[in-house]
Amino acid sequence: MPVDEKLRATLAERRQKIMSPGSPKKVAERHQKGLLTARERLVGLFMSETFQEYGAHIRHGCTSFGMSEREIPADGVLVGTGLVDGRQISAFSQDFLTVGGTLGIMHARKIVWAMDYAAKNGTPLVGFKDSGGARIQEGVDALAGYGEVFYRNVALSGVVPQIAIIAGPCAGGAAYSPALMDFIIMTKTNAQMFITGPQVIKAVTGKNVSMDDVGGAAMHASVSGNVHILADDDRHAIELTKKLLSYLPSNNSEDPPHHVSESIDCNPDPGMEALVKSDASEPMDMHAIVRRVVDGGELFEIHADFAKNLIVGFARIQGIVVGIVANNSMEKAGCLDIDSSDKGAHFIRFCNAFNIPLVTFVDVPGFLPGIDQERGGIIRHGAKMLFSYSATTAPKITVVTRKAYGGSYLAMCAQEMGADIVFAWPTAEIAVMGADGAVNILFAKELAAIDDAKEKKAKRKEFVDYYKKEVASPYVAASKGYITDIIEPEMTRASIALSLRKLLTKREVRPPKKHGLIPL
Repeated sequence: MPVDEKLRATLAERRQKIMSPGSPKKVAERHQKGLLTARERLVGLFMSETFQEYGAHIRHGCTSFGMSEREIPADGVLVGTGLVDGRQISAFSQDFLTVGGTLGIMHARKIVWAMDYAAKNGTPLVGFKDSGGARIQEGVDALAGYGEVFYRNVALSGVVPQIAIIAGPCAGGAAYSPALMDFIIMTKTNAQMFITGPQVIKAVTGKNVSMDDVGGAAMHASVSGNVHILADDDRHAIELTKKLLSYLPSNNSEDPPHHVSESIDCNPDPGMEALVKSDASEPMDMHAIVRRVVDGGELFEIHADFAKNLIVGFARIQGIVVGIVANNSMEKAGCLDIDSSDKGAHFIRFCNAFNIPLVTFVDVPGFLPGIDQERGGIIRHGAKMLFSYSATTAPKITVVTRKAYGGSYLAMCAQEMGADIVFAWPTAEIAVMGADGAVNILFAKELAAIDDAKEKKAKRKEFVDYYKKEVASPYVAASKGYITDIIEPEMTRASIALSLRKLLTKREVRPPKKHGLIPL
Protein backbone atom coordinates (compact mmCIF):
# COMPACT_ATOMS: atom_id res chain seq x y z
CA MET A 1 0.00 0.00 0.00
CA PRO A 2 1.22 3.52 -0.74
CA VAL A 3 2.20 5.73 2.18
CA ASP A 4 -0.74 7.68 3.56
CA GLU A 5 -0.56 11.29 2.36
CA LYS A 6 -0.96 12.61 5.89
CA LEU A 7 2.01 10.56 7.05
CA ARG A 8 4.00 11.75 4.07
CA ALA A 9 3.11 15.35 4.87
CA THR A 10 4.08 14.90 8.53
CA LEU A 11 7.47 13.51 7.51
CA ALA A 12 8.03 16.37 5.07
CA GLU A 13 7.11 18.92 7.74
CA ARG A 14 9.48 17.38 10.28
CA ARG A 15 12.28 17.23 7.74
CA GLN A 16 11.74 20.88 6.90
CA LYS A 17 12.13 21.86 10.57
CA ILE A 18 15.28 19.80 10.88
CA MET A 19 16.78 21.13 7.65
CA SER A 20 16.02 24.79 8.43
CA PRO A 21 16.21 25.37 12.19
CA GLY A 22 17.05 29.06 11.95
CA SER A 23 15.05 31.85 10.34
CA PRO A 24 16.24 33.11 6.93
CA LYS A 25 17.19 36.39 8.61
CA LYS A 26 19.44 34.68 11.18
CA VAL A 27 21.02 32.50 8.52
CA ALA A 28 21.72 35.59 6.41
CA GLU A 29 23.30 37.32 9.42
CA ARG A 30 25.63 34.35 9.91
CA HIS A 31 26.64 34.39 6.27
CA GLN A 32 27.49 38.09 6.51
CA LYS A 33 29.88 37.28 9.36
CA GLY A 34 31.54 34.51 7.37
CA LEU A 35 29.76 31.82 9.38
CA LEU A 36 28.13 28.76 7.86
CA THR A 37 25.16 26.94 9.38
CA ALA A 38 25.74 23.62 11.11
CA ARG A 39 24.44 21.72 8.11
CA GLU A 40 26.43 23.79 5.61
CA ARG A 41 29.59 22.90 7.50
CA LEU A 42 28.95 19.18 7.14
CA VAL A 43 27.93 19.54 3.51
CA GLY A 44 31.17 21.45 2.87
CA LEU A 45 33.24 18.79 4.59
CA PHE A 46 31.81 15.73 2.82
CA MET A 47 31.82 14.75 -0.82
CA SER A 48 28.54 15.48 -2.56
CA GLU A 49 25.63 13.21 -1.69
CA THR A 50 27.64 11.12 0.81
CA PHE A 51 26.35 12.57 4.10
CA GLN A 52 24.01 10.25 5.99
CA GLU A 53 22.48 11.71 9.13
CA TYR A 54 21.91 9.94 12.41
CA GLY A 55 19.30 10.89 15.00
CA ALA A 56 17.63 13.69 13.07
CA HIS A 57 14.37 13.10 14.94
CA ILE A 58 15.85 12.83 18.43
CA ARG A 59 14.37 15.20 21.00
CA HIS A 60 15.79 16.47 24.28
CA GLY A 61 15.10 14.52 27.46
CA CYS A 62 14.43 17.44 29.79
CA THR A 63 11.10 17.67 31.58
CA SER A 64 11.72 20.74 33.73
CA PHE A 65 11.12 24.48 33.17
CA GLY A 66 8.55 23.68 30.50
CA MET A 67 11.26 22.50 28.11
CA SER A 68 9.44 19.24 27.40
CA GLU A 69 6.77 21.21 25.56
CA ARG A 70 9.29 22.88 23.26
CA GLU A 71 10.61 20.90 20.31
CA ILE A 72 14.28 21.43 19.57
CA PRO A 73 15.10 20.38 15.99
CA ALA A 74 17.72 17.59 16.01
CA ASP A 75 18.36 18.64 19.64
CA GLY A 76 20.85 21.27 18.49
CA VAL A 77 23.47 19.03 16.89
CA LEU A 78 23.78 17.33 13.51
CA VAL A 79 25.54 13.97 13.45
CA GLY A 80 26.41 11.53 10.72
CA THR A 81 28.97 10.05 8.37
CA GLY A 82 30.22 10.85 4.89
CA LEU A 83 33.21 10.62 2.60
CA VAL A 84 36.19 12.98 2.44
CA ASP A 85 38.41 12.26 -0.57
CA GLY A 86 36.86 8.82 -0.73
CA ARG A 87 37.43 7.92 2.93
CA GLN A 88 34.68 7.59 5.51
CA ILE A 89 34.60 10.21 8.27
CA SER A 90 32.37 10.40 11.35
CA ALA A 91 31.34 13.93 12.28
CA PHE A 92 29.09 16.16 14.35
CA SER A 93 28.21 19.83 14.04
CA GLN A 94 26.69 21.84 16.86
CA ASP A 95 23.92 24.19 15.76
CA PHE A 96 24.10 27.61 17.40
CA LEU A 97 20.84 28.62 15.73
CA THR A 98 19.01 26.01 17.81
CA VAL A 99 18.97 26.98 21.52
CA GLY A 100 22.52 28.26 21.13
CA GLY A 101 23.82 24.78 20.36
CA THR A 102 23.68 24.05 24.09
CA LEU A 103 24.43 20.53 25.23
CA GLY A 104 21.84 18.39 26.94
CA ILE A 105 21.75 14.66 27.53
CA MET A 106 20.29 13.73 24.12
CA HIS A 107 22.53 16.24 22.37
CA ALA A 108 25.50 14.55 24.05
CA ARG A 109 24.32 11.06 23.19
CA LYS A 110 24.15 12.00 19.53
CA ILE A 111 27.79 13.11 19.69
CA VAL A 112 28.60 9.88 21.55
CA TRP A 113 27.00 7.93 18.71
CA ALA A 114 29.41 9.57 16.25
CA MET A 115 32.32 8.72 18.52
CA ASP A 116 31.25 5.11 19.03
CA TYR A 117 30.75 4.76 15.28
CA ALA A 118 34.28 6.07 14.71
CA ALA A 119 35.66 3.51 17.16
CA LYS A 120 33.77 0.55 15.71
CA ASN A 121 34.47 1.39 12.09
CA GLY A 122 37.94 2.89 12.38
CA THR A 123 37.05 6.30 10.98
CA PRO A 124 38.50 9.71 11.90
CA LEU A 125 36.28 11.98 13.98
CA VAL A 126 35.65 15.64 13.08
CA GLY A 127 33.64 17.91 15.37
CA PHE A 128 32.41 21.47 14.71
CA LYS A 129 32.19 23.28 18.05
CA ASP A 130 29.66 26.11 18.17
CA SER A 131 27.82 25.99 21.48
CA GLY A 132 26.71 28.13 24.36
CA GLY A 133 27.76 25.36 26.75
CA ALA A 134 25.73 23.15 29.06
CA ARG A 135 21.94 23.38 28.89
CA ILE A 136 21.22 24.81 32.34
CA GLN A 137 17.67 23.47 32.45
CA GLU A 138 18.94 19.90 32.29
CA GLY A 139 21.16 20.20 35.33
CA VAL A 140 23.13 17.09 36.14
CA ASP A 141 21.98 15.43 32.92
CA ALA A 142 23.97 18.00 30.95
CA LEU A 143 27.04 17.40 33.10
CA ALA A 144 26.66 13.65 32.61
CA GLY A 145 26.48 14.27 28.87
CA TYR A 146 29.81 16.08 28.92
CA GLY A 147 31.27 13.23 30.95
CA GLU A 148 30.20 10.67 28.34
CA VAL A 149 31.83 12.75 25.61
CA PHE A 150 35.11 13.25 27.53
CA TYR A 151 35.30 9.54 28.35
CA ARG A 152 35.07 8.62 24.68
CA ASN A 153 37.57 11.29 23.65
CA VAL A 154 40.07 9.45 25.81
CA ALA A 155 38.96 6.03 24.58
CA LEU A 156 39.45 7.16 20.96
CA SER A 157 42.87 8.70 21.68
CA GLY A 158 45.52 6.92 19.63
CA VAL A 159 42.85 4.79 17.92
CA VAL A 160 41.45 7.23 15.35
CA PRO A 161 42.46 10.82 14.58
CA GLN A 162 40.26 13.42 16.29
CA ILE A 163 39.96 16.94 14.90
CA ALA A 164 38.02 19.76 16.58
CA ILE A 165 36.99 22.87 14.64
CA ILE A 166 36.20 25.81 16.92
CA ALA A 167 33.84 27.88 14.78
CA GLY A 168 31.86 29.71 17.47
CA PRO A 169 31.70 29.89 21.27
CA CYS A 170 33.27 27.04 23.20
CA ALA A 171 33.08 27.91 26.88
CA GLY A 172 33.52 26.28 30.26
CA GLY A 173 33.49 22.51 30.35
CA ALA A 174 32.81 22.40 26.62
CA ALA A 175 36.43 23.42 26.00
CA TYR A 176 37.78 20.21 27.50
CA SER A 177 36.53 17.95 24.70
CA PRO A 178 38.61 19.80 22.05
CA ALA A 179 41.55 19.77 24.46
CA LEU A 180 41.28 15.98 24.59
CA MET A 181 41.31 15.70 20.80
CA ASP A 182 44.42 15.55 18.62
CA PHE A 183 44.17 18.81 16.70
CA ILE A 184 42.23 22.04 17.17
CA ILE A 185 41.51 24.26 14.18
CA MET A 186 40.03 27.63 15.16
CA THR A 187 38.65 30.45 13.03
CA LYS A 188 40.33 33.83 13.55
CA THR A 189 37.02 35.63 14.03
CA ASN A 190 33.61 34.66 15.45
CA ALA A 191 35.12 31.94 17.67
CA GLN A 192 36.05 31.92 21.36
CA MET A 193 37.35 29.23 23.68
CA PHE A 194 37.73 29.74 27.43
CA ILE A 195 36.98 28.31 30.85
CA THR A 196 36.09 31.61 32.55
CA GLY A 197 35.22 34.68 30.51
CA PRO A 198 36.05 38.36 31.07
CA GLN A 199 33.09 38.98 33.40
CA VAL A 200 34.00 36.14 35.75
CA ILE A 201 37.66 37.15 35.74
CA LYS A 202 36.74 40.72 36.64
CA ALA A 203 34.41 39.55 39.43
CA VAL A 204 37.09 37.30 40.93
CA THR A 205 40.29 39.28 40.31
CA GLY A 206 39.06 42.81 39.60
CA LYS A 207 40.99 42.88 36.32
CA ASN A 208 39.45 44.10 33.08
CA VAL A 209 40.32 41.81 30.19
CA SER A 210 38.89 41.43 26.70
CA MET A 211 37.54 38.28 25.11
CA ASP A 212 40.54 38.28 22.77
CA ASP A 213 42.82 38.23 25.82
CA VAL A 214 41.30 35.09 27.32
CA GLY A 215 39.56 33.25 24.49
CA GLY A 216 40.64 34.63 21.12
CA ALA A 217 42.06 32.48 18.36
CA ALA A 218 45.29 34.47 18.02
CA MET A 219 46.00 34.15 21.75
CA HIS A 220 45.39 30.40 21.77
CA ALA A 221 47.54 29.90 18.66
CA SER A 222 50.53 31.91 19.91
CA VAL A 223 50.41 32.07 23.72
CA SER A 224 48.49 29.19 25.31
CA GLY A 225 49.27 26.73 22.52
CA ASN A 226 45.77 25.26 22.74
CA VAL A 227 45.08 25.87 19.04
CA HIS A 228 47.17 24.03 16.46
CA ILE A 229 45.97 25.69 13.25
CA LEU A 230 44.35 29.07 12.52
CA ALA A 231 41.69 29.42 9.82
CA ASP A 232 40.42 32.59 8.17
CA ASP A 233 36.77 31.49 8.28
CA ASP A 234 34.55 28.41 8.22
CA ARG A 235 35.31 27.48 4.61
CA HIS A 236 39.04 27.81 5.20
CA ALA A 237 38.73 25.64 8.33
CA ILE A 238 37.05 22.92 6.28
CA GLU A 239 39.76 23.17 3.62
CA LEU A 240 42.49 22.85 6.27
CA THR A 241 40.70 19.87 7.85
CA LYS A 242 40.65 18.04 4.53
CA LYS A 243 44.34 18.81 4.01
CA LEU A 244 45.23 17.54 7.47
CA LEU A 245 43.24 14.35 6.94
CA SER A 246 45.15 13.72 3.70
CA TYR A 247 48.27 12.98 5.76
CA LEU A 248 46.60 10.76 8.35
CA PRO A 249 45.53 7.10 8.34
CA SER A 250 41.91 6.41 9.20
CA ASN A 251 42.95 4.50 12.32
CA ASN A 252 45.93 3.06 14.15
CA SER A 253 45.77 -0.32 12.38
CA GLU A 254 46.19 1.21 8.93
CA ASP A 255 49.32 2.59 7.31
CA PRO A 256 49.46 6.32 6.61
CA PRO A 257 48.28 7.28 3.10
CA HIS A 258 51.68 6.97 1.43
CA HIS A 259 51.93 7.57 -2.32
CA VAL A 260 54.74 5.12 -3.03
CA SER A 261 56.13 5.09 -6.56
CA GLU A 262 58.22 2.26 -8.00
CA SER A 263 61.31 4.42 -8.52
CA ILE A 264 63.28 6.58 -6.11
CA ASP A 265 64.99 9.79 -7.17
CA CYS A 266 68.49 9.69 -5.68
CA ASN A 267 69.84 12.69 -7.55
CA PRO A 268 71.62 15.41 -5.55
CA ASP A 269 70.00 18.79 -4.93
CA PRO A 270 72.66 21.46 -5.60
CA GLY A 271 70.29 24.18 -4.40
CA MET A 272 70.66 22.97 -0.81
CA GLU A 273 74.21 24.29 -0.61
CA ALA A 274 73.05 27.91 -0.73
CA LEU A 275 71.05 27.39 2.49
CA VAL A 276 73.85 25.87 4.57
CA LYS A 277 75.44 28.10 7.20
CA SER A 278 78.62 26.56 8.57
CA ASP A 279 79.06 29.24 11.25
CA ALA A 280 77.08 27.94 14.23
CA SER A 281 76.48 31.50 15.46
CA GLU A 282 74.68 32.50 12.27
CA PRO A 283 70.93 31.77 12.01
CA MET A 284 69.98 29.22 9.36
CA ASP A 285 66.64 29.11 7.56
CA MET A 286 65.39 25.67 8.60
CA HIS A 287 62.01 26.23 6.97
CA ALA A 288 63.74 26.62 3.62
CA ILE A 289 65.88 23.51 4.23
CA VAL A 290 62.85 21.40 5.11
CA ARG A 291 60.96 22.62 2.04
CA ARG A 292 63.83 21.55 -0.23
CA VAL A 293 63.61 18.05 1.22
CA VAL A 294 59.84 17.49 1.14
CA ASP A 295 57.73 16.93 -1.96
CA GLY A 296 56.71 20.11 -3.75
CA GLY A 297 58.20 22.18 -0.94
CA GLU A 298 54.93 21.63 0.92
CA LEU A 299 55.04 21.48 4.73
CA PHE A 300 51.68 21.39 6.53
CA GLU A 301 52.89 23.10 9.68
CA ILE A 302 51.28 22.45 13.07
CA HIS A 303 51.46 25.06 15.85
CA ALA A 304 53.09 27.49 13.40
CA ASP A 305 52.56 30.49 15.72
CA PHE A 306 53.45 28.75 19.00
CA ALA A 307 56.99 28.03 20.23
CA LYS A 308 58.51 29.04 16.90
CA ASN A 309 61.94 27.80 17.95
CA LEU A 310 60.72 24.31 17.02
CA ILE A 311 59.09 23.45 13.70
CA VAL A 312 56.67 20.52 13.46
CA GLY A 313 54.37 19.47 10.65
CA PHE A 314 53.35 16.90 8.07
CA ALA A 315 54.79 16.40 4.61
CA ARG A 316 55.68 13.73 2.08
CA ILE A 317 59.17 12.73 0.99
CA GLN A 318 59.02 10.98 -2.37
CA GLY A 319 55.48 9.92 -1.54
CA ILE A 320 56.04 8.75 2.05
CA VAL A 321 54.03 10.60 4.71
CA VAL A 322 56.35 11.91 7.43
CA GLY A 323 56.20 14.01 10.55
CA ILE A 324 58.85 16.75 10.52
CA VAL A 325 60.52 18.00 13.71
CA ALA A 326 63.21 20.67 13.32
CA ASN A 327 65.03 23.27 15.39
CA ASN A 328 64.64 26.84 14.15
CA SER A 329 67.76 28.87 14.92
CA MET A 330 66.00 32.05 13.77
CA GLU A 331 63.95 31.94 16.99
CA LYS A 332 65.72 31.80 20.37
CA ALA A 333 68.77 30.42 18.53
CA GLY A 334 66.88 27.14 18.18
CA CYS A 335 67.03 26.37 21.91
CA LEU A 336 64.52 23.95 23.40
CA ASP A 337 62.35 25.50 26.11
CA ILE A 338 59.19 24.65 28.03
CA ASP A 339 56.74 25.45 25.23
CA SER A 340 58.74 23.90 22.40
CA SER A 341 59.24 20.73 24.44
CA ASP A 342 55.49 20.41 24.97
CA LYS A 343 54.86 21.16 21.31
CA GLY A 344 57.38 18.58 20.12
CA ALA A 345 56.29 15.87 22.55
CA HIS A 346 52.63 16.14 21.55
CA PHE A 347 53.46 15.92 17.86
CA ILE A 348 55.93 13.04 18.27
CA ARG A 349 53.46 10.99 20.29
CA PHE A 350 50.70 11.57 17.73
CA CYS A 351 52.95 10.41 14.89
CA ASN A 352 53.94 7.32 16.84
CA ALA A 353 50.32 6.43 17.64
CA PHE A 354 49.55 6.33 13.91
CA ASN A 355 52.90 4.93 12.74
CA ILE A 356 53.91 8.07 10.84
CA PRO A 357 57.70 8.10 10.28
CA LEU A 358 59.54 10.95 12.00
CA VAL A 359 62.28 12.96 10.29
CA THR A 360 64.20 15.22 12.68
CA PHE A 361 66.50 18.07 11.66
CA VAL A 362 68.90 19.05 14.44
CA ASP A 363 70.44 22.47 14.99
CA VAL A 364 70.18 22.95 18.74
CA PRO A 365 72.57 24.76 21.10
CA GLY A 366 70.90 23.46 24.26
CA PHE A 367 67.96 24.08 26.56
CA LEU A 368 67.05 27.73 27.06
CA PRO A 369 68.75 29.08 30.20
CA GLY A 370 66.94 31.34 32.66
CA ILE A 371 65.27 31.45 36.05
CA ASP A 372 61.77 31.46 34.51
CA GLN A 373 62.57 28.28 32.62
CA GLU A 374 63.98 26.54 35.68
CA ARG A 375 61.09 27.57 37.91
CA GLY A 376 58.63 26.70 35.18
CA GLY A 377 59.86 23.14 35.13
CA ILE A 378 62.13 22.92 32.08
CA ILE A 379 63.52 19.67 33.50
CA ARG A 380 60.09 18.06 33.52
CA HIS A 381 59.03 19.54 30.20
CA GLY A 382 62.31 18.78 28.47
CA ALA A 383 62.04 15.20 29.68
CA LYS A 384 58.83 14.92 27.65
CA MET A 385 60.92 15.11 24.48
CA LEU A 386 63.24 12.38 25.75
CA PHE A 387 60.29 10.22 26.76
CA SER A 388 58.36 10.75 23.53
CA TYR A 389 61.21 9.91 21.17
CA SER A 390 62.29 6.94 23.29
CA ALA A 391 58.76 5.53 23.35
CA THR A 392 58.33 5.91 19.60
CA THR A 393 58.44 2.69 17.59
CA ALA A 394 57.58 4.34 14.26
CA PRO A 395 60.55 4.82 11.89
CA LYS A 396 62.90 7.59 13.06
CA ILE A 397 65.49 9.34 10.88
CA THR A 398 67.65 12.14 12.27
CA VAL A 399 69.77 14.66 10.36
CA VAL A 400 72.31 16.65 12.41
CA THR A 401 72.87 19.81 10.37
CA ARG A 402 75.00 21.92 12.75
CA LYS A 403 74.84 22.30 16.53
CA ALA A 404 73.91 19.32 18.70
CA TYR A 405 75.02 20.10 22.23
CA GLY A 406 74.45 18.45 25.59
CA GLY A 407 71.13 17.00 26.63
CA SER A 408 69.37 18.75 23.75
CA TYR A 409 71.35 16.54 21.34
CA LEU A 410 69.72 13.53 22.93
CA ALA A 411 66.31 15.23 23.16
CA MET A 412 66.35 15.68 19.37
CA CYS A 413 66.41 11.93 18.75
CA ALA A 414 69.99 10.79 18.83
CA GLN A 415 70.81 7.15 18.06
CA GLU A 416 70.74 6.38 21.77
CA MET A 417 67.10 7.52 21.89
CA GLY A 418 66.14 4.93 19.30
CA ALA A 419 66.81 6.67 15.99
CA ASP A 420 67.01 4.09 13.21
CA ILE A 421 69.22 6.22 10.97
CA VAL A 422 71.33 9.25 11.93
CA PHE A 423 72.87 11.35 9.18
CA ALA A 424 75.19 14.28 9.82
CA TRP A 425 76.34 17.06 7.56
CA PRO A 426 80.07 17.89 7.57
CA THR A 427 79.08 21.14 9.35
CA ALA A 428 77.71 19.22 12.36
CA GLU A 429 79.10 19.73 15.86
CA ILE A 430 78.21 17.09 18.44
CA ALA A 431 79.51 17.67 21.94
CA VAL A 432 78.64 18.38 25.55
CA MET A 433 78.78 22.11 24.77
CA GLY A 434 79.89 24.55 22.12
CA ALA A 435 83.54 25.20 21.44
CA ASP A 436 83.71 28.65 23.10
CA GLY A 437 82.22 27.44 26.37
CA ALA A 438 84.30 24.28 26.38
CA VAL A 439 87.56 26.15 25.81
CA ASN A 440 86.75 28.48 28.72
CA ILE A 441 86.62 25.42 30.97
CA LEU A 442 89.19 23.06 29.48
CA PHE A 443 91.92 25.61 28.78
CA ALA A 444 91.19 28.27 31.38
CA LYS A 445 94.62 28.03 33.03
CA GLU A 446 96.55 28.13 29.77
CA LEU A 447 94.67 31.20 28.57
CA ALA A 448 94.95 32.97 31.94
CA ALA A 449 98.73 32.58 31.79
CA ILE A 450 98.96 34.60 28.56
CA ASP A 451 99.16 38.36 29.09
CA ASP A 452 99.44 39.56 25.50
CA ALA A 453 95.92 40.10 24.08
CA LYS A 454 96.89 39.26 20.50
CA GLU A 455 98.69 36.10 21.55
CA LYS A 456 95.76 35.09 23.79
CA LYS A 457 93.32 35.54 20.91
CA ALA A 458 95.47 33.40 18.63
CA LYS A 459 95.87 30.72 21.28
CA ARG A 460 92.16 30.71 21.94
CA LYS A 461 91.46 30.19 18.24
CA GLU A 462 93.92 27.31 18.25
CA PHE A 463 92.09 25.68 21.16
CA VAL A 464 88.68 26.25 19.52
CA ASP A 465 89.86 24.68 16.26
CA TYR A 466 91.31 21.74 18.17
CA TYR A 467 88.06 21.19 20.05
CA LYS A 468 85.96 21.32 16.89
CA LYS A 469 88.24 18.84 15.14
CA GLU A 470 89.10 16.40 17.91
CA VAL A 471 85.97 16.52 20.11
CA ALA A 472 82.94 17.97 18.33
CA SER A 473 83.59 16.78 14.77
CA PRO A 474 80.92 14.52 13.26
CA TYR A 475 83.75 12.20 12.20
CA VAL A 476 84.53 11.58 15.86
CA ALA A 477 80.90 10.59 16.52
CA ALA A 478 80.84 8.47 13.35
CA SER A 479 84.07 6.70 14.34
CA LYS A 480 82.37 5.60 17.56
CA GLY A 481 79.25 4.34 15.75
CA TYR A 482 76.91 7.14 16.88
CA ILE A 483 76.35 8.41 13.33
CA THR A 484 75.13 6.17 10.51
CA ASP A 485 76.76 8.26 7.78
CA ILE A 486 78.08 11.72 7.05
CA ILE A 487 76.44 13.11 3.93
CA GLU A 488 76.73 16.22 1.82
CA PRO A 489 73.75 18.56 2.28
CA GLU A 490 72.81 18.13 -1.38
CA MET A 491 72.20 14.41 -0.74
CA THR A 492 69.79 14.96 2.18
CA ARG A 493 66.54 14.39 0.30
CA ALA A 494 67.84 11.34 -1.55
CA SER A 495 69.34 9.77 1.59
CA ILE A 496 66.17 10.25 3.64
CA ALA A 497 63.91 8.99 0.83
CA LEU A 498 65.91 5.79 0.38
CA SER A 499 66.01 5.16 4.13
CA LEU A 500 62.27 5.73 4.48
CA ARG A 501 61.50 3.09 1.84
CA LYS A 502 63.60 0.57 3.74
CA LEU A 503 62.04 1.41 7.11
CA LEU A 504 58.41 0.99 6.04
CA THR A 505 58.57 -2.64 7.15
CA LYS A 506 59.94 -1.76 10.59
CA ARG A 507 58.37 -3.65 13.48
CA GLU A 508 59.52 -3.04 17.04
CA VAL A 509 58.03 -4.78 20.06
CA ARG A 510 58.31 -3.22 23.51
CA PRO A 511 57.90 -4.92 26.91
CA PRO A 512 54.21 -5.43 27.79
CA LYS A 513 52.81 -2.82 30.18
CA LYS A 514 49.64 -0.86 30.71
CA HIS A 515 51.27 2.43 29.69
CA GLY A 516 54.39 4.44 30.32
CA LEU A 517 54.42 7.34 32.77
CA ILE A 518 55.37 10.40 30.74
CA PRO A 519 56.56 13.25 33.01
CA LEU A 520 53.52 15.51 33.22
